[in-house]
Amino acid sequence: MKLLRFGERGAERPGLLDRDGVIRDLSGVVPDIRRSTLSPATMQELRSVPPSTLPRVDDAVRLGPPVGDVRHFIAVGLNYTDHAIETDTPIPDEPVIFSKAPSCIAGPNDNIIMPSASVMLDWEVEIAVAIGEHAFELSEKEALTVVAGYLISHDVSERESQIHRGGQWIKGKSAPSFGPLGPWLVTPDEVPDPQNLNLWLRVNGVTRQSGSTAKMIFPFRHLISYISQFMALEPGDIITTGTPHGVGLGMKPPVFLKPGDVVELGADGLGRQRQTVVLRE
Repeated sequence: MKLLRFGERGAERPGLLDRDGVIRDLSGVVPDIRRSTLSPATMQELRSVPPSTLPRVDDAVRLGPPVGDVRHFIAVGLNYTDHAIETDTPIPDEPVIFSKAPSCIAGPNDNIIMPSASVMLDWEVEIAVAIGEHAFELSEKEALTVVAGYLISHDVSERESQIHRGGQWIKGKSAPSFGPLGPWLVTPDEVPDPQNLNLWLRVNGVTRQSGSTAKMIFPFRHLISYISQFMALEPGDIITTGTPHGVGLGMKPPVFLKPGDVVELGADGLGRQRQTVVLRE
């Protein structure tokens, strides 16, 4: 299944994308796509609903983040060797874990809002997972069993705040609109090999990032298991798993986003996003 949420910000309704690419309204079946919806029992109930019986939705509707009411937005840094090298950072021996504030989450095509003091606004295409069950101290063998779905994540980053302001990376990763998710939450049955997904990103039509999850330093199984050793993962938690090379910080000289720039990104089977950079009003 490809689950989604549509409608105005703060009033999104649940939906799914059928095999013909038509958005269908799920609000007569579940109230939203959120923590309780991601349980194995509810997901099985949704699979049993024939999409053709659901109301059609106008294709022009705004898409929101495909998971609502996220409580934990966990991120992994430096998880591709080529990205660590381009940013002149040692290749990690253990996963680098940080948080993004859930308030940064946006729809896949919402504008990126440039903070008023931003001077180093950067892009990062990533693949994220949504957790569907309570999980603590999982083994790697168990790790993928708690994944409710996979989705595209744009880890928008303000490098000056992240690198030059001291403290933790959360400061450069959490402004409103810095976490576009979606367009869909794709269930694991449609992602037979998450370690073989191509992902890409373009800025103003120019390809900046092109990579594959096959080149992740720490694969999905390891990351989910590893994080669960330190905290209980809960339904609705999002883990975004790092970016391949090609970020603006790694260019020589560095190149950063400015108002009016258009960023497009996508991944095999997970859809695509498109955002325009705008100044904060």
